[in-house]
Amino acid sequence: MLSIGLVAGETSGDRLGADFMRAVLARRPDTHFYGIAGPQMAAAGCEVLAGADSLAVMGLFEVLRHLPHILAVRRRVLAEFLGRRPDVFVGIDAPEFNLGLAGELRAAGIRTVQYVSPQVWAWRRGRVRAMARNLDSVLCLLPFEQRFYEGQGLAASFVGHPLADRMPLEPDRMAARAMLGIHGHAPVLAVLPGSRLGEVERLADPFARTLRQLAQQRPMLQFVAPMARPAVREVFAGALQQLAPGVAVRLLDGQAGTALAAADAALVASGTATLETLLCKRPMVVAYRVAALTAGVLRLFRLMKAPFIAQPNLLAGRQVVEEYVQDQVQPAVLVPAVCRALDDDAHRRDLEQLFHKLHLDLRRNASERAADAVLALASRAARVPATGAPR
Repeated sequence: MLSIGLVAGETSGDRLGADFMRAVLARRPDTHFYGIAGPQMAAAGCEVLAGADSLAVMGLFEVLRHLPHILAVRRRVLAEFLGRRPDVFVGIDAPEFNLGLAGELRAAGIRTVQYVSPQVWAWRRGRVRAMARNLDSVLCLLPFEQRFYEGQGLAASFVGHPLADRMPLEPDRMAARAMLGIHGHAPVLAVLPGSRLGEVERLADPFARTLRQLAQQRPMLQFVAPMARPAVREVFAGALQQLAPGVAVRLLDGQAGTALAAADAALVASGTATLETLLCKRPMVVAYRVAALTAGVLRLFRLMKAPFIAQPNLLAGRQVVEEYVQDQVQPAVLVPAVCRALDDDAHRRDLEQLFHKLHLDLRRNASERAADAVLALASRAARVPATGAPR
């Protein structure tokens, strides 16, 4: 039997992990998975040692509030992995948790993989040296990431993005609208405030105020807001009730792809949701806020190196969608930006062509490629006796 240790953080990591597990099981049905997992990975057969939501924390200082719990989870999972000795450890996203864990496991002679490159190309580039010590391989979802690692002493491969494999090249707008009960050609804005609780807590108020002003200016505009999980729904619903009373916002449990396919444009938190919006070929306005202390440290030490925050802009190598950060995330900025996204038909057509090309670039059977890479590493590990030192 083959055993693979997994650690996935938050909703997107859980989905990546489940797809990866199914691809591995199609090749090696005797594989046993265990580790930190969400409901999708559990449904795919992962033995859950701790829930993925325990790692869904963002920001430098936000982590401090949750640090005792995170460290307790880490000690317990590390002990399990060292005791059971999986053939390969695969950290799925969550780099702040996974890279240090991988270092301890690799020192004990366990092969280690990071699935989803941390954003070392954007900030804290010095992490690459530690990654080279702690990892046997990194599997990149975006093409420019593999190029970044060239000459860094770390094996990296671009496997593509599972979302690009899963989502159709041509979204069916009318079918999505029928699924949501949206009739005719009424203008629709999809609103995605994020999947991490801290992220939603910072964006909920300015998003709610923005929707209130949009509803006043455009009474025919409809709003659909897919919620990543119940805790997120509670926070966002509370902000709407307080700051946008009477505004009809349809909250959905999940269904982000359907909401985006049905929409004419989107107001979206920076992150994986911007890629999902790209894959649905929709214009978007992107917002990003972190805690004030975190933002101050990033500015003071000039830690941010990337020219953009939104994945469509990073993939295109230029700004193709409007993005706003920190104090810019307010109705005075977001309302006119959303109106431009809704009204500029020429820009919409240009985006659709560009997003179609980028979709093709990312569509590489990512889960299958990741499974093949991990199984090849496991095969090499089986031929090399454990020495208790990095291999």
